Amino acid sequence: MNADSIIAAIDAEIAKLHQARALLSEDTGASSKGKQPRPAKPQKTAKRVLSPEARKRIADAQRKRWAVSRKVKNAGTKAVAKAEKKTAVKKNTAEKKANRPSSKTVTRVKAKKAVSKKSAPIKTEAPNQLPLPS
Repeated sequence: MNADSIIAAIDAEIAKLHQARALLSEDTGASSKGKQPRPAKPQKTAKRVLSPEARKRIADAQRKRWAVSRKVKNAGTKAVAKAEKKTAVKKNTAEKKANRPSSKTVTRVKAKKAVSKKSAPIKTEAPNQLPLPS
């Protein structure tokens, strides 16, 4: 076979393929200019419309869930804070008790003060005297 005859056979095949393509594209509604059909647009789903009562029920249920989660979260921190407060109160009372003299000591000190007041000599003011050199 000659090269010219091979090229003519290829051209004939190309012409047949173009015709077949044109027939197929006419069936789909596209023109034979090579335009491809547009892809179908995705359909938008309709918005859900909730009644006010349903919206209120959903909101109340969510608030309940939040309240439970807050209680669980705060329960741990409140228990710790309460325990810390108790220990702080215990420490403060223990310190106060440690610093406070016992009742026996208080009565002894009061008795000593009373005795010293009774027997204390009366001081008279002396004129200003300079201390003697030693």
